Amino acid sequence: MMIVKNGHTNGNGNGNGHHKLSFLEKISIKLTDWIGTPYSLIAHSFFFVGIFILYLFGLSTDKILLILTTAVSLEAIYLSIFIQMTVNRATESLEEVEEDIEDIQEEEAEDEEARKVILHIGKELKLIQKDLETLKKKGLI
Repeated sequence: MMIVKNGHTNGNGNGNGHHKLSFLEKISIKLTDWIGTPYSLIAHSFFFVGIFILYLFGLSTDKILLILTTAVSLEAIYLSIFIQMTVNRATESLEEVEEDIEDIQEEEAEDEEARKVILHIGKELKLIQKDLETLKKKGLI
């Protein structure tokens, strides 16, 4: 089973078919985690205010809006990619949990079957014990 911490794989190649995370994967996970923080909100706010401050440097409103539209469009593309990456990681984690649950259920079924066998053996032993007592009473043993 892959070890998961904060929804992310541990990055260790643990012999279960999971690979060590590449540098790019590690960076993308860190970026994805950062996007949902208050620091990201502050950084984005400064960025968007900064775009409008370009007006003070002589850029026309049309150019500022073009820059803003382009920046927002690119950000939307990246955010959708980050969201999909998070969904993919969560799905992988859930699949592993499902496998673990199935394993536990199989073990439970095996334990239940073993319990039934033990109960059956116990009943058979009681019957044998009664038969032995009957044989002793009759003096055959």
